[in-house]
Amino acid sequence: MQSQSPANLSAYHTFGIEQTCQHLVTVHSVQDIIQAYQQPQWQALPKLMLGKGSNMLFTEPYQGVVMVNQLLGKSVTESEHAWHLHIAAGEDWPALVEWSLAEHMPGLENLALIPGCAGSAPIQNIGAYGVEFKDVCEYVDILHLDSLTTQRLSNQECQFGYRDSIFKHDLYQRAIVVAVGLRLSKSWQPKAEYGPLKALAEDAITAQAIYDIVCQTRIDKLPNPNEQGNAGSFFKNPVISLAHYQQLKAAFPELVAYPAQDGMKVAAGWLIDQCGLKGVSVGGAQVHPKQALVIVNANHASASDVVQLAAKVRDHVWQRYQIHLEHEVRFMANQQETYLDQLMERR
Repeated sequence: MQSQSPANLSAYHTFGIEQTCQHLVTVHSVQDIIQAYQQPQWQALPKLMLGKGSNMLFTEPYQGVVMVNQLLGKSVTESEHAWHLHIAAGEDWPALVEWSLAEHMPGLENLALIPGCAGSAPIQNIGAYGVEFKDVCEYVDILHLDSLTTQRLSNQECQFGYRDSIFKHDLYQRAIVVAVGLRLSKSWQPKAEYGPLKALAEDAITAQAIYDIVCQTRIDKLPNPNEQGNAGSFFKNPVISLAHYQQLKAAFPELVAYPAQDGMKVAAGWLIDQCGLKGVSVGGAQVHPKQALVIVNANHASASDVVQLAAKVRDHVWQRYQIHLEHEVRFMANQQETYLDQLMERR
């Protein structure tokens, strides 16, 4: 277990914004995590498990221990009808999807190039182009932080929802994901009803074709964080009531929305774009000129720049559509997670 005290976090989150933490530890095993929690000098300090940092904004210096997730390993077993993958939590998700296709195990192709590690996937219940993590999840292995013992949760026990799971509720700050189990059916059925996938000819639909289109679409739409710091989609696609949708549709016929369990899911990027916010900046933070759903570190942005710009976007969308945007990116304050409303109240 390697550690630095203190440490600069700019290289550990994709916004690339200068920020520090009190202690930085690289963990390679469950035992390393347990050891970090048992260190006498760290007992009273808050602790944060950090994967690829692709969905995180540190709003203040973190006064605790950041654990960088390097739990690695992949294994496959087969049953009559499926491949069963056991994936350590620190495995890179885009690399995992690419590997599974190379090994002729389709089923993850719609989730290509979603940044982050495997351990983050169930927390967010990541999803794209008609597929969510819950659709391929067999189980999630966790480390309970009170007892420092492991447990396997079934798909149902994870309580998956839209960008949601038990890890954001009952198990929030009480458990760490250490591995995931995926079930990929040998009777592969394509999901090609969304976005650019609809253009695929029926006789041309293969897992590799879907993967290639998803990858190219994401490359074309989303800025590369290695070239311009960002955390991908900044806001969730909001779900509104059918009555609200019908009211807005009458006033804005071009409104982009899709049926959802509790109403209609509206494209947040479309809302932001229609507010004329592409390219708008606060300090060094900018709404990406080509993709309204992304806030980028355009010119040595501070965390405050990003927060203020996010508030500006949210307020404009509310004023025009009476839709409240929730940020998908996690905001981490000096000791615990915080939210845009809380940060703006303090200003």
